Amino acid sequence: MKSNLLLFHFLVALLCAKAEHGGAGSSIIFTTLGRLDYAFDIFSLPINEEHHPPTLFDEIQITDGESVNFNGHFPSPSSTASLLSLLPNQTLVQTIFGVDPPPLQVVYVTERDGVSNLYYDVVISDDPNSENARRRRSALEVFDRVQVPILGKKLVSDKISMKDKPNLIGNHVIYVSTHENTGEPRTSWAAVYSTELKSGVTRRLTPYGVADFSPAVSPSGIRTAVASYGAKGWDGEVEELSTDIYIFLTRDGTQRVKIVEHGGWPSWVDESTLYFHRRGEDQWWSIYRAILPSNGKISVDSVVIERVTPPGLHAFTPATSPGNKNFIAVATRRPTSSFRHIELYDLKKNEFKELTRLVSPQSHHLNPFISPDSTRVGYHKCRGDGNGRKNSKLFLENVHSPVSDISLFRIDGSFPSVSPKNDVIAFVEFPGVYAVNLDGSNRRKVYNGNAFSTVWDPVRNGVIYTGAGPEFAPVSAEVDIISINIENPDHVIVKKLTTNGLNNAFPSPSPDGKRIVFRSGKTGYKNLYIMDAEDGEKGGLQRLTEGPWSDTMCSWSPDGELIAFASDRHNPGGGSFELYLIHPNGTGLRKLIKSGSGGRVNHPEFSPDGKSIVFTTDYAGISAEPISNTHHYQPYGEIFTVKLDGSDLRRLTHNSYEDGTPFWVHKSLRPVNVEWPIDRPRCQFEDLHWLNDMPGPSFGVGLMDKAECGMKF
Repeated sequence: MKSNLLLFHFLVALLCAKAEHGGAGSSIIFTTLGRLDYAFDIFSLPINEEHHPPTLFDEIQITDGESVNFNGHFPSPSSTASLLSLLPNQTLVQTIFGVDPPPLQVVYVTERDGVSNLYYDVVISDDPNSENARRRRSALEVFDRVQVPILGKKLVSDKISMKDKPNLIGNHVIYVSTHENTGEPRTSWAAVYSTELKSGVTRRLTPYGVADFSPAVSPSGIRTAVASYGAKGWDGEVEELSTDIYIFLTRDGTQRVKIVEHGGWPSWVDESTLYFHRRGEDQWWSIYRAILPSNGKISVDSVVIERVTPPGLHAFTPATSPGNKNFIAVATRRPTSSFRHIELYDLKKNEFKELTRLVSPQSHHLNPFISPDSTRVGYHKCRGDGNGRKNSKLFLENVHSPVSDISLFRIDGSFPSVSPKNDVIAFVEFPGVYAVNLDGSNRRKVYNGNAFSTVWDPVRNGVIYTGAGPEFAPVSAEVDIISINIENPDHVIVKKLTTNGLNNAFPSPSPDGKRIVFRSGKTGYKNLYIMDAEDGEKGGLQRLTEGPWSDTMCSWSPDGELIAFASDRHNPGGGSFELYLIHPNGTGLRKLIKSGSGGRVNHPEFSPDGKSIVFTTDYAGISAEPISNTHHYQPYGEIFTVKLDGSDLRRLTHNSYEDGTPFWVHKSLRPVNVEWPIDRPRCQFEDLHWLNDMPGPSFGVGLMDKAECGMKF
């Protein structure tokens, strides 16, 4: 019976094309580093200024365990009436707001249904201090919930974008969105907008040509502070963005002025005082206070800056509550811990008070926020499998697509490719190459060694090609092209096709299955070669490109006429990659995508009709302060497509993660999530690697090479 259900799921939920596509659509599968492990929810702990240590029984999970929920905000009482007008049942509203204790309200970012949105939840629970709640360990099991999306369809489905850092003030929600194209390579699309709750009327507050992040609205609502590039732009940094802090009028974005050079994540305590973070000259991330003048012109020169938290630990993403000058909440990374935790910093005593480590020491806790009455602190963390529910990990997550005839899927694996029969996906884990049915069943390891990239032979059934050896390796590293024949599952045949071992990687077969194009470092530089698909180098070798640069990540077109590849030939060794096309006979070399100064365009793959290419790129810059997220080597990779004449450049994904290694499937997969039918671990993601390297005595494990990413090999 179980196998029949799996077969039904396989046939109906995945292989049936969307009806509106008429069978003519296609799908793109890609990897997002760590994303399918997150399972974030908003949690909360009570704040006790006498510092009675919190326990697990005090922690409440506020959001509902669906998808990923993060970057919350407790709305102020002045905003509650406007929020309640969004609720569908006013009788219910009157009922739930008559309960004691008062309900919890939170506005947050969610990625449910495969699209980023802002939600408002009202949670009515038993008194968390009651014996009943303590016995159940979480108020989640005993609550009623009212939940509504804040933004309308035109700002969600019709204008797909990343949403971030919501603030409620009066009748408006202030937030970051990436729905407007800047038209310039490597320029962030992140900008701050204001949407009126009832009408949905939206206004851009960020000037064009500028990128704003992490907005915070002052207690009165008059001003908004942001971390901004201003006019200087992004220089490719992925640790600290070197943003400055600007303030402007919330109503229309005017009277914009820079108040802090070098700072991020602002948070107001009153109309003239805000806190922010920066990495100091001693390399410790610390919290600073900015005091605006009570009279006269506000400028960088007139604002007083004071360091608040001491060296010896990293402290960042500060949170305040209006008028409270007793404490702030911060996320920390201490030399004695591999996890970030939420702590209170007593501004009177100049000392930390631990919170989340006392409750769940082996979990990361991110981006705190404090209730307006200073009685609760919120944050997000991975929910695990608590509260009586089993949170199955997804094998494929459907991501809302801005293109009607392309469905998008995030896969739990790297370098995915789908077999010509559209029934099996090959992908990489480090180490190992795996094959799995499209419904997530029959997952098996088909190669034990380390490998990267997978591609199927278009003619010979069950044959997968890959580059076997270390990733992120120098040109002289021992990497070879191998074929893995899995046609007979009881007798997998592995065959080496290159013999010199000098970083041979990224194979791509011709559509007739006779030849393979790949990159090799045999001359001391990474250039492209073509060899026989069955006999490898022994069957003959053609050099396709030649020069003191890196040509890599090649892909053969479906009609056999073109090969796409990424190259730094415009600036050898500079770390910038652009997209090129060439004929298999070595003629017709031309640049398809210019990535901008220092930019990257990587991992091209042709569409099934051969008229477009999908690739990953930093064309849209960076979309959020990297320290507000967990580990991503390159937190700016997004999936784009472009036609072969360079026209119709389209952004398919919007987030602050690292998207990479896309594969264009020849058949449209139905846009539904697919769960692993086997148990897969959750919450296995890592914190930022560069936070492991503590200044002073070496407590950390060292910095990772910035070039180590899903987009550069």
